[in-house]
Amino acid sequence: MNTELTGVIFTYLLTLAIAIPLGRYMAKVFKGEKNWLDFLAPLDRLIFRFSGIDTKREMNWKQHLLALLTINSVWLIYAFVCLMAQGHLPLNPDANPGQSPDTAFNTAISFLVNCNLQHYSGESGATYFTQHFVFMFLHFVSAATGIAALVVVFKAMKDKVTDKLGNFWEYFVKSITRVLLPISFVIAIIFAFNGMTTSYAGKDTFISMQGDTVHVSRGPVAPLVAIKHLGTNGGGWFGANSAHPIENPNYLTNTVELVAQLIIPIALVFALGFYLNKKKFAYVIFGVMTLGMLLLMIPTINAELNGNPAIAHMGISQPTGAMEGKEVRFGPLNSAYWSVMTTITSTGSVNSMHDSAMPVSGLSMLLGMMINCFYGGCGVGFLNFYIFIIVAVFISGLMVGRTPEFLGRKIEAREMKIASLIALLHPFIILVGLAISSYFVVHVAGADWAVKPSTWLNNPGNHGFSEMLYEYSSSAANNGSGFEGLGDGNIFWNYTTGLVMILGRFLPIIGPLAIAGLLANKKNIPESAGTLKSDTSTFGLMIFAVIVIIAALSFFPALALGPIAEHFSLK
Repeated sequence: MNTELTGVIFTYLLTLAIAIPLGRYMAKVFKGEKNWLDFLAPLDRLIFRFSGIDTKREMNWKQHLLALLTINSVWLIYAFVCLMAQGHLPLNPDANPGQSPDTAFNTAISFLVNCNLQHYSGESGATYFTQHFVFMFLHFVSAATGIAALVVVFKAMKDKVTDKLGNFWEYFVKSITRVLLPISFVIAIIFAFNGMTTSYAGKDTFISMQGDTVHVSRGPVAPLVAIKHLGTNGGGWFGANSAHPIENPNYLTNTVELVAQLIIPIALVFALGFYLNKKKFAYVIFGVMTLGMLLLMIPTINAELNGNPAIAHMGISQPTGAMEGKEVRFGPLNSAYWSVMTTITSTGSVNSMHDSAMPVSGLSMLLGMMINCFYGGCGVGFLNFYIFIIVAVFISGLMVGRTPEFLGRKIEAREMKIASLIALLHPFIILVGLAISSYFVVHVAGADWAVKPSTWLNNPGNHGFSEMLYEYSSSAANNGSGFEGLGDGNIFWNYTTGLVMILGRFLPIIGPLAIAGLLANKKNIPESAGTLKSDTSTFGLMIFAVIVIIAALSFFPALALGPIAEHFSLK
C-alpha cells in the first residue's frame, strides 16, 4: 500500500509541477504577450484569413455568446449526420453500422458538450471515421470553447469599465493551436511508444491460452486518448475505457492520463492569478478547490483499502482492499484516486468500474459531479466556481451591512438573480430527471416499450437508485462516466440525458459570461477600509460554506436514499 500511496502523491505533485508554469504560459498567450510558441503565429493568421475573421474586432459579452452558440449548433448538426451515416463513410474496416437516431442524438450532444456519455460501445458503435473526424474533433473544439469562454470572464475581471472583451475566435483558435494541440502531440507520442495502437487496420485475431479464438479491436487509439484526457473530455475508444489494456497499457500511461486530465483545470486557476496580477486570489481559489478534493479523496481511499464488508462476511480475505471491478495492474488506491479526479473534473474516464466501487466512493464521485467546481473541466470549472464567488460576495456584503463589491464592481440584484438561477439549475435538472425515471421504474415498469422500464436496473434497491442518480449527475456535470448497471441504451435515456447535457453545458456558460459582462460595464470603485478582501482565507472559507450549503445540501435527500443507505446496509 505504501508504494501505491507514494505513486498517488507523486502523480499529484507532478501535476502541480506542470500546471503552475502552464498557467503562467496560458496567461501570456491570452494577454497577447510573447511566449515560446509564437512561431505558430503564421498558422493562426492562416486560419483567421481562411475563415474571414478579423481578430482586431472586439466583442461584447452578447456577441461572444452569439458566436459560441452559433458555431456549436453547426457542430451538433455535423456530428449527428456523420453518426447516422457512418456505416456508409470511409475508415470503417470492421463494417460497423450507423447509429440509430436517438443514439446519434445523444452521442452528438454528448461529445459537443464535453460530456462524452456513451450509450454505445466504442468498438462496435463507432467507426474510425467518426472516432477521428467527429469525436476527436469535438474533443478539441469543446475544450477550446470552455477555455475561450473563461478568457472572456478573465478579461472582464481585469479591464475597467468596458464592453470590449476581446475576440472569441482569437481565444478559441489559440486555445487549440497554442495549448491543446502541442501538448496532445507530446502525450500521444508517449502513449504510442507504450503500447497504445496507432493502426488503421481492422480487428485482429489470436488464439488464447485456452484455445479460444479472440477478435481484438484496434485502431488509432493513442491520439484520441491524449486529447480525451487533456481536454477533460473522457469518452473511450473502447467500451471499457481506460481500464482496457490497449487504452491504458501500464502504470506509466496510467500516470500520464491522470496528469493530463488535471493540468489544464488547475493551470487555469493559476492563469487567473497571472492574468489579473492577483496571485493571492488564485491561491485562495486553488486552496478551496483542493480542500474540497481532499474531503472527497480521503474517504474514498479509506473505503477502497478497507475492502467490502459483504465479502468479508463470506470469509474471503481482502489483503489489498476492494478489488471488485479493479484492474490488478493499478490496484484499489490508484483507482480511488482516479475515480475522484475524473469526477471532480468533467473528464469522466475510468480505469476501474465505478458501479463496483464502495458506497462511500460512489457518494464521493456523486458529490464531485454535483458540486461541479473543484477544479472542474477546461474553463467551465472556474465558470461554475465564479457563480459561487458572486453568491459568497453578496452574502458577505449583507452580513457586514455594505453593498457587495467584487474586484471594484458592485454586485446588484440583476447579477444576483442570474447567479441564483444558475446555482439552482444544476440540482434542479438532476433531481427532476431522477424523479421522472424513478416514477417510470415504479409505476410504468411494464409499459409496452421497446425496452421496458422494469429492465433498466440490474441492481434494484438503493444501488439501482444510485445508478439513475449517477446518470443524471454525470449528464448535468458534463462528466460522462456511469454506473453501468443501468440499461441506458434506449430512447428514454438517450433523449432525457441529451436534454440534461445541453442545459448543463450552456446555461452555466451563459450565466457567468452575462454576469462578467454586466459587471465590466459598471463604474470601478476604488478599494477602501470596508472593502471585502477576495484574497484572504476568510473569503475562501466563505466560498466553501456557500458551495456546501447550495450545492451539496441540495442533494442530501437523494444521496440518503442512494449511496448513504447502501453504505449502512453493508454494515
